[in-house]
Amino acid sequence: MASRSSEAEWRGDLKGGQGKVKLGSGAFEGGYSFHSRFEDGTDTNPEELIAAAHAGCFSMALAAALSGAGHPPTKIHTTAKVTFGPVPGGFAISKIDLATEGSVPGIDAATFEKTAAEAKANCPVSKALAAIEITLTTKFV
Repeated sequence: MASRSSEAEWRGDLKGGQGKVKLGSGAFEGGYSFHSRFEDGTDTNPEELIAAAHAGCFSMALAAALSGAGHPPTKIHTTAKVTFGPVPGGFAISKIDLATEGSVPGIDAATFEKTAAEAKANCPVSKALAAIEITLTTKFV
């Protein structure tokens, strides 16, 4: 079974401090801050990283399901939008909207939509985030 890791370091107080995140693979290393998380800063933030992980995992799950049914996709493109904000008692991620677009020879839009819904339910990141609402819209091209 695979085990993956990443790391983060924070220096300073919440509003004035700075952080760095680093993926265990070394593929990404960058800063994060209060400004990038709660306002419009240019560094990354935990929610953006979750969105990237979810979009990537879902796209792979959908490609696997389509390929397993004998219809390997030409292209799957997924965007994940993570909603983060104040809730009673603090802050929380309240919703993730997945939007996927796919080009798959040999199937129709209804089959693509059905397979995408199954992939959403079976994607490991979707399962890990099951405590929050996850929506899905599809576009078949």
